[in-house]
Amino acid sequence: MSTSDILNVFQILIALVVIAAVVLQAKGAGLGNIFGGVGGDSYRTRRGLERTLFRGTIVLMLVFVGLSIAAVRI
Repeated sequence: MSTSDILNVFQILIALVVIAAVVLQAKGAGLGNIFGGVGGDSYRTRRGLERTLFRGTIVLMLVFVGLSIAAVRI
């Protein structure tokens, strides 16, 4: 496998993880809303796992962009 093939495989894997992370952060917060649950519309801060998932998604997106730039350069 060449370097570009390895970068492409990692890029696909990171993309799948990013998709999963975004789906878990469904608008309205809480896993109940993903499956049609009714939630309040009040503003609240991210805490615990939600904050970790949010920050992890940002880091994954930065890695994804970095891999994309590296794949174009090679």
